[in-house]
Amino acid sequence: MQYRALGKSNIEASVVGLGAWAIGGWMWGGAEVEQSVSAIRTAVEGGVNLVDTAPIYGFGESERVVGRAIRGIREQVVLATKCGLVWDRERGVFAFDSDEKSIGGKVYRVYKYLGAESIRRELESSLRRLDTDYVDLYQTHWQEESTPIEETMETLLKLKQEGKIRAIGVSNATPEQMRRYQAVGPLDSDQELYSMLDRKHEGGNLPFCREQKMAFLAYSPLARGLLTGRATPERQFEEGDARAGMARFSVENRRRAQDMLERMRPIAERHGCGLAQLALAWAFHQPGCSHVLCGVRNSGQAEAAVAAGEVVLRESEQAEVDSLLREFSDIV
Repeated sequence: MQYRALGKSNIEASVVGLGAWAIGGWMWGGAEVEQSVSAIRTAVEGGVNLVDTAPIYGFGESERVVGRAIRGIREQVVLATKCGLVWDRERGVFAFDSDEKSIGGKVYRVYKYLGAESIRRELESSLRRLDTDYVDLYQTHWQEESTPIEETMETLLKLKQEGKIRAIGVSNATPEQMRRYQAVGPLDSDQELYSMLDRKHEGGNLPFCREQKMAFLAYSPLARGLLTGRATPERQFEEGDARAGMARFSVENRRRAQDMLERMRPIAERHGCGLAQLALAWAFHQPGCSHVLCGVRNSGQAEAAVAAGEVVLRESEQAEVDSLLREFSDIV
């Protein structure tokens, strides 16, 4: 496993981390708790130390599962979670309504809110669910306009001084917003959507993070599974899986993605790895991208994530992949 610093903090995190959205169950067709716990522990045993979750993932369920999984091995884990999406009060900016398939069968009204008192309340709830007294990386999940960024950052810095968080990050932010955070205090990371098929941040956030010596954590580096090679045109998605209604997962799009991945297979075979591992390695080899967050549901997927962190691509191989990506640029 390869490790890189989380920005200017003294925290070293595995280049491949675990993204625990699917573990929360909601929008992914459900999740089996025992398998999820086993997957996390298998990954940690293999050298993955970065685990990223959020309260909104299953409305607390993901954090509870992660907390259970890391019990007894907490010091081996770089634990990351988030704040800023609330469903127990109507404050800030309305974000979305959940559907009736969410955890507990309830419909939640979710708001973006980063007010000082709300951040403290969210963190205390996260600490209880995670069964820990500190978080290594605390990130604002989505940015919102009702609270000044300066107020948000001042609160995060106070929590850091109190020892409840070790590093501060943002997610779904612009370089301009990050500069406002930095005007108040040090910012360690930015987490954004990034994959072979999602590359808009190469013109903004990635070079910004590289220049500012911040970590860049790529979420959905497998494009929600489209880059694994397992999303075949024939696949049927389970009830409650949001991918069933996405244009990205249309039959034609899946067929084109399969064609592209088959063209990439010889590169993966040179490294003795699978197509998903190649996609992960490609991402963390891109300039400015320091870490990738990979969702896992069972121990087999966790072992594959561990192996991905050992892949080292040559420049010529990266060029091969980039050429294919240009050829298949019509994949949405």
